[in-house]
Amino acid sequence: MSGPTPYAVAARDLLRTTVLDAVREHLRERPWAEVRMADVARMAGVSRQTLYNEFGSRGELAQAFVLREVDGFIDAVKGAIDAHRDDPVQALAAAFEVFLAAATTDPVVRTLLGGEGSDELLPLVTTQGEPVLEHATTRLTGFLEERWPEIDPAETSLLAETVVRLAISYAALPSSPAGISGASVARLLGPFVEQALRDVKSSPEPGPRTRPAAS
Repeated sequence: MSGPTPYAVAARDLLRTTVLDAVREHLRERPWAEVRMADVARMAGVSRQTLYNEFGSRGELAQAFVLREVDGFIDAVKGAIDAHRDDPVQALAAAFEVFLAAATTDPVVRTLLGGEGSDELLPLVTTQGEPVLEHATTRLTGFLEERWPEIDPAETSLLAETVVRLAISYAALPSSPAGISGASVARLLGPFVEQALRDVKSSPEPGPRTRPAAS
């Protein structure tokens, strides 16, 4: 049983949450290009120096905000997967629908990715998007491995990265390709999932597969 969270850790978590919430509120009303560090500090109730001490720079604050938003989407994806844990293909469809809904309806996501003055933020999920891709893929891979541990981890990781890359691509260009949906993605990737499950059932080795030990 773990003990209470140390005060310093809890205080830092609260600070980061408050600051990133302030960033989100500002982005509801204006593009990132018009959001100043002083504005964020004022809304969060901290000094500019505290803000710089914690995040380092305006660019690093933007990166932290984007990663926090990704965590929110992945948590929602986890809920979609849990709701369909007996049907991996349907879980895939539901999970991708979460990404699509965020890309098309969340005003902050639209401001972040496609609104006026988004030039600073868009690269964080496209040309400079490696941290976002890695973070989202790692979390999604973890959820999939927990739900379906019998599938080869390499195939689970490949599926997770493919879904994340598709989601990022759609978020950056939500009007194309036309007609994309969770169902269409499941129709495309479902055979891969079904084959992975068949491979497990036909394998002479019972039980879940495990990752090879690090050398």
